[in-house]
Amino acid sequence: MSAVGRYLEEQGIPTVQISLIREHTAALKAPRALWVPFMLGRPFGVPNDAAFQTRVLKSALNLIARVDGPVLEDFPEDAPPDRLGLEDHQLVCPVSFPGPGRDGSIAQRLSDEVAQLTAWHELSVLARGRTTLGVTGASPQELVAFIVSWLGEDPQRVLKDPAMAPAVALKFATDELKSFYYEAKAMQPGGHTSDSILRWFWLETCAGEAFLALRKRLGQETDPSFKGLATLSMVPRVVLAML
Repeated sequence: MSAVGRYLEEQGIPTVQISLIREHTAALKAPRALWVPFMLGRPFGVPNDAAFQTRVLKSALNLIARVDGPVLEDFPEDAPPDRLGLEDHQLVCPVSFPGPGRDGSIAQRLSDEVAQLTAWHELSVLARGRTTLGVTGASPQELVAFIVSWLGEDPQRVLKDPAMAPAVALKFATDELKSFYYEAKAMQPGGHTSDSILRWFWLETCAGEAFLALRKRLGQETDPSFKGLATLSMVPRVVLAML
């Protein structure tokens, strides 16, 4: 989108975009962008909150007047809590996960964690009528096997498409597994915000532990595409500040 924006600007058409991954937008130098601290797939926050979504849209459109680009502004609000799990289904069964350092390999613990979340994700799809999963064509458990293989000595170099570059396949896999977690957690009771889900994922789950280990592993790769994945997109800047 940043490249398209620059092309349109050259034709005299002002552009603005909403960014969900700040590091990408900063690196690509979009003409104008508003970064929002929301989960992937939700550039305007939670569903059915027209007032909040309007504030996001107006904040983005206000950047059109800026001519000192590249402009990258941060939206100052977190998304409101998602009430789907409370209002539509009255769910009360929490899911608890073993913390980092418990017995068992990271592959087994991650697989168990995904299994515990599967029912919540299925309920999320039922309630919303959609999901952001599906790009890789792999199930969550297949994503786990693929991602964990990169922490060993013999990583799988492709996911489903043998023509897909390894770094691209790994990015799609990590993005999709993260979305699985976020969508499942948002369905659980408790009025979760984007910030609380982000903290939960990175600080409390085995998936967060695995992603941080993978980031360290990829930083040792000689292929620059892997280094870019490790430094720009796998772990958000705000998460690194928490650690």
